[in-house]
Amino acid sequence: MPEAAWRQRGPLLELDPSPGTPPNKGAGLIEFIGGSYLAATPQISYRRLLEALAARGWLVRAWSYVPGFDHQSQANEAWRAFRQTRELAPLAGERSVLRLGHSLGCKLHLLAPDNGRTCSGLVALSFNNFSAERSVPLLSEFAQQFGFRTEFSPSPTETLRQVSRSYRQPCNLLVRFRSDGLDQSRRLLGVLQERPDDATSLLELPGDHLTPASAGLRRQLLGDWADDPSRQRQIDRLAEEISRWSEGAGRFNKELS
Repeated sequence: MPEAAWRQRGPLLELDPSPGTPPNKGAGLIEFIGGSYLAATPQISYRRLLEALAARGWLVRAWSYVPGFDHQSQANEAWRAFRQTRELAPLAGERSVLRLGHSLGCKLHLLAPDNGRTCSGLVALSFNNFSAERSVPLLSEFAQQFGFRTEFSPSPTETLRQVSRSYRQPCNLLVRFRSDGLDQSRRLLGVLQERPDDATSLLELPGDHLTPASAGLRRQLLGDWADDPSRQRQIDRLAEEISRWSEGAGRFNKELS
């Protein structure tokens, strides 16, 4: 299998649709934000998923970052990076722009300053909205020892309140993996479905919190014989579900406009 040709575009990593592969109907641009420290090298950490999407005709742009405590600032930064790259390299024709996030990346997309207006939909994999003390090991112990309080901004409660008040994208696919003990998709689903004209849906698939973050390193280093075929099947099914759902989201947004 030929190695995918990732290239750097400022803070983004970009992957063209696979050559010679007929694109799925409605495939356009995917703007991806990964979760936690996996997001520093998305072309490695999420290699299988992003390349599976490119094989289905998607142009992929992934934001590389290291998480901090100010999630609103990082959401703004990611949104600006995606917007500027779109302006410098506009899409041909009327191709859709789909936002895709994993774990913390879902939250950053939800906090984008355009409130979801300039995309055709959001796919949120394993949405996670825990407090800083639960997300960062030893933080609670250090906070008590040194007498300080640290929390993400916005906090988990304020994040859901902000989504309820300001987020305007009706088309959202929340993907929950059945063995994922960190997933909070159902809480987000309840908030989104309280909005008028909401078209959010929840999809449950086999897997766990790290299912989207499959790099295929064993296969890359040792060959196909060392790979676990079930991991690739999970990724292929996920990529297919995302592509299939995006077609309906695109149609829904066109009918609203």
